[in-house]
Amino acid sequence: MEELLAAVRRYARRHALLAPATAVVVGVSGGPDSLCLLHLLCRLRPELDLRLHVAHLNHGLRGTESDADAAYVAELAAAWAVPCTVRQADVRALAAAPGISLEEAARLARYRFLAEVAVAVGAPRIAVGHNADDQAETVLMHFLRGSGVAGLRGMLPRAPLGEYRLASQRVSESANDHPVTVSPCHRPMHSIGVTLPDLWLVRPLLATPRAAIEAYCVEHDLRPRLDRSNEDTTFFRNRLRHELLPILAGYNPAIRDVLTRTAEVLTGDHDVLRAALTSAWAEVVLASGPGEVRFDLVGWRALPLGLQRGTVREAIQRLRRSLRNINWAHVERGVWLGRTGETGQSATLAAGLALQIGYGELRIAEEGAAWTSDAPQISAALTLDAPGITPVGAGWVVEVRYLTPDALPADYPAGADPWAAWLDAAVVGAAPLLRPRQPGDRFQPHGLQGHSVKLNEFMINARVPRDARAGWPLLVGATGLAWVCGLRLDQRAAVRPETQTVWRVQFRKTAGQGVADTVTR
Repeated sequence: MEELLAAVRRYARRHALLAPATAVVVGVSGGPDSLCLLHLLCRLRPELDLRLHVAHLNHGLRGTESDADAAYVAELAAAWAVPCTVRQADVRALAAAPGISLEEAARLARYRFLAEVAVAVGAPRIAVGHNADDQAETVLMHFLRGSGVAGLRGMLPRAPLGEYRLASQRVSESANDHPVTVSPCHRPMHSIGVTLPDLWLVRPLLATPRAAIEAYCVEHDLRPRLDRSNEDTTFFRNRLRHELLPILAGYNPAIRDVLTRTAEVLTGDHDVLRAALTSAWAEVVLASGPGEVRFDLVGWRALPLGLQRGTVREAIQRLRRSLRNINWAHVERGVWLGRTGETGQSATLAAGLALQIGYGELRIAEEGAAWTSDAPQISAALTLDAPGITPVGAGWVVEVRYLTPDALPADYPAGADPWAAWLDAAVVGAAPLLRPRQPGDRFQPHGLQGHSVKLNEFMINARVPRDARAGWPLLVGATGLAWVCGLRLDQRAAVRPETQTVWRVQFRKTAGQGVADTVTR
């Protein structure tokens, strides 16, 4: 099996997995994959000047068999002259936490342990034995669970460990671990000053089929331990491996190759999409306070649907670093409210977050968190220059422009900018007035077929903050209240097919006033 050594060497070089003169922690369970990996790395050790360190976590799930696995790995490492750390974790106790399955608890404990060992021995790389069959199973598993492109990439040859949502907890304590054989001594990561993104998880066998690994073990007289839990079909991955994949192979015998190729193709596509998302994020994100992300509403609504989804998902991930799976329905609910909703409306997202539509902004933050209004406020009546630009205070100005109906943009009824409105100039009159609310104000909201409502009730239903209602700007024309600015036109003032002249009224902030011109994009 010299060809396997050469293939792994090429794969490691192509994906920059093993830098020369580097310390590498090797996760070794004692099974064929990790045993093959350790053996290959030991063969590569002289030419790459690698400093290897074996790490084995006893999950304590199979009693004496688990203990025997730990002893076997320790003895093997000693025989191959590789330093070794063995530790035991109470995975069942970790799985008792709400929302954590036994599989997920084992994964968390294992990666936290590997991270701590890597920090302790000064290793920037952690090598694990995932193979091509594991990759096919991962892609299929993510597909069945409804993943997007990021999930359908499967596992990556090289990835920062920080992407595994482990950094928010202290590694040595949160795994409920108990040292069995520890060499060298371990210190918590927070006391060493190294963050998880400084560590890279590498998978040198990711392109190697399981059958080739097993053949390698036979040829080199490697005697791996067998984990009988891999046959337990109560675990989701095992059901895929032993039940679903054989059925799919009946339709396409090369199904595993197809799935692994899909992962490779989508990895390249994901890089392109990620670059587009990074660019879009920079264009629409606004200065945000702690625990929130704010987007310019007009700019965000101008993004393609895919980037709207991506920015919402990215905001959730930034605000909930430990959240591993983001529900599609939550993202979709927030996106479509952001696309079509009105000021004051909100949608529940994942993990206690909510998306809220503001006055020229889209905000994602803790559900129920107070949001200081950035809407313009006025204290007295003010006649607008029509046409012209009128300052209204706090850096806000109102621009009124005269248009004919044929100059209206095709999408003007959509109202992408809540602080811009198109009104029938004949109905509003030549001297539009801006004033604050008065007792008894009523209007006919556009879309309610002439039904009249109390302005105060409308503002409550629109979730206008109580403190902002008294000074909320109202545009008044010849026939009365024509526009509850930023919220809703009056039915009588809206542009109709018979309209001959149009006032375009737009609020905007001058440069240097926070939101600054973002509402005019």
